[in-house]
Amino acid sequence: MGPRGVHVAAVVLCALGGPVLAGCDSAGTGVPESAGPTRPAVGPVRLWPDLPPATNPPIDYGESDIQRVPGIRVTGGDVRSADAVEVVRAEVRAHPDARTGGDGLYEETARAVGACVSEPASCPVMRPYYRDLTGDGRDELIVGIRMPEQQVAVRVYRAERGGLTRIMSTVDQVISVELAGRDLIMRVGSAGIPGYEYRTAWSWDEQQGSMLPTRDEIVRVGPSGGRTPAGRPPGPGPSGSGPSAPGPSGSEPSGTAGSSGVGPSPVPPPEGTP
Repeated sequence: MGPRGVHVAAVVLCALGGPVLAGCDSAGTGVPESAGPTRPAVGPVRLWPDLPPATNPPIDYGESDIQRVPGIRVTGGDVRSADAVEVVRAEVRAHPDARTGGDGLYEETARAVGACVSEPASCPVMRPYYRDLTGDGRDELIVGIRMPEQQVAVRVYRAERGGLTRIMSTVDQVISVELAGRDLIMRVGSAGIPGYEYRTAWSWDEQQGSMLPTRDEIVRVGPSGGRTPAGRPPGPGPSGSGPSAPGPSGSEPSGTAGSSGVGPSPVPPPEGTP
């Protein structure tokens, strides 16, 4: 191929791969040009490598959330055979004075759960949802419990050995709860940080046998609705967290979300959900 052929080939190559070939001349002469120096790759650097290892092994995160629900039977391994209200009532009966941890509820919420049969309009247990979160081909039971101060307890149960095992329990000031694949994603308010919210994705962990917060972000919420994720500041983990203070005196949960309109957004039911 002569010099003219080489020139034509270079022009055609740059025309076809212009966005990829950064070395092509923008003037269309076909003469390669330098794209400038490449920044060197910087790998992770371990700080203070001489620090001694921890003497106490870390406690398995989420182990406090795993609990057999007493007195609840499941037919054929199908969580739909268990009534969500009766599941929560069974837990309240087993731990009537629990205010923190995986069983923690406000006192007035626990009373309202106990009265769900006689006063269903005031029952704080919301509509249940079903989704295979563990990947075993069977749905889990997802329950939400309204509490004062826009707090919502979210619990997940798995059918095991003819009964139910709770594999997740958390309490927070919930903005919305979503299902994405096998993840349960919670958006909650960020106390003391105006313009931000927390977004936590809970995922099944086979080794722990429970749902764990595998992705935790603090998200900037701008006036246009745009969100920019960033690392969530350190703090107590949400798993099993109970109410930090008693609710206002006389504040009983209503039959709907908070009067301000802020509450757990309804999640479209997965296929097969009644």
